[in-house]
Amino acid sequence: MLRALGIFQRATADQLWRMLRPADAHDRCTRDTLNALKDDGKVRVETRLESGHQLWVLTERGHREARLLLPKGIRVSALRKPKFDARGEPVADDGYDEHAAAVTSTTAVLTGAGFGTPLSWQTEIAHRLPYGYTQYADLTMRAPDAGVPAMLLEIDRVNEPVDDLVAKVRRYTEWFELLAPKADPDHERAARREGAAVHGFRLWPRLYPATGREGYVPVAFVFTGKTAAQRESRIRRLEQAAHTYFAGEPYPGGGAGITAVDYHRAVPVVVTELERITADLKGAAGKVWRRLGREEWQTLREALDNPDGDQLYAVQLKQARRRLAEREAAEREARRPVCTSCGNRFSDDRWQQVRQSGWPGERDHLCGPCEQDDLARIEAERLARRQAEEAAARAVAEAEVKKSRGLFGRRR
Repeated sequence: MLRALGIFQRATADQLWRMLRPADAHDRCTRDTLNALKDDGKVRVETRLESGHQLWVLTERGHREARLLLPKGIRVSALRKPKFDARGEPVADDGYDEHAAAVTSTTAVLTGAGFGTPLSWQTEIAHRLPYGYTQYADLTMRAPDAGVPAMLLEIDRVNEPVDDLVAKVRRYTEWFELLAPKADPDHERAARREGAAVHGFRLWPRLYPATGREGYVPVAFVFTGKTAAQRESRIRRLEQAAHTYFAGEPYPGGGAGITAVDYHRAVPVVVTELERITADLKGAAGKVWRRLGREEWQTLREALDNPDGDQLYAVQLKQARRRLAEREAAEREARRPVCTSCGNRFSDDRWQQVRQSGWPGERDHLCGPCEQDDLARIEAERLARRQAEEAAARAVAEAEVKKSRGLFGRRR
């Protein structure tokens, strides 16, 4: 309880119940704990809201204890000191605005749905840009067990221009693209074609854990207030105007048949509404999130995943390479010579033999078997001629011998 109030500064019993004890049927245990801490001088009621809820804050003693309880690296919020009138009587503080209430309520419903613990959250984290502007995130969440190692949240009560929301996405993009100290700009530019390799040159991985997905740390807009139609219109206008920052790019050298999207240098932007979350039986764990660029409402994990990114690219690239190999094989088969004797196509070995010869051969038009048959025929004809010549020579020789013998016989 003290740690939660140390992080969020002010909260109602209802918010603390949803944040710390979501399994309880009601907030009675939370209220009893707050009253016990009040009796111990560690918390106090700052004011009563129009809704009837009491707003609890830390006392100076509770603030000191919360600082000791919070782990190193988690910033404790500023102490809210009580105010007194001229007569020294305590007066209710009206400084708790609807935006602050929405920030704490968002934390409560997400934590209650299993997205981390109160220690998973920090408020007003600064992202400083080189030109002097600092973009503060209303909330930062780290819930690796829920599949969200890090997420930046902006709470919007439908009371500021959409252009301001787009500017926030733009500034987050600019901050994500900042180079880490001593990073080589030339190497960073070269790494942009290598997907996730580019992030090794950036500043953001030094401050946030790896997302486990392509792209930068996701940004969530939580809308609340006004009417459902006004919130929907706002989401649509944000989607149209911020398209450049979340849409991703075609994969380099993707070619035909590659529809997958390269999200490595995109900001995943998801949206939801507090009213939608509270109306869903599963709360923030339900299908109450929409990724800008998609139409369907999904769970947060589904909305952040990129089934049309690297995963699809690997499948499509394999298919494209197979199609290319098949096309090249078909083209190669079309070029394969046909034997003029038997009509069969050349074997690979015969085709290679013909191509490697340094000059045209008289049998280049024949396949391997037909070449062998032709060589065998020629060899048989040569052998037959030689045998015929030898036989003719023997016949001549024998005739000469007989003639000689006949002449000698007549002389006797």
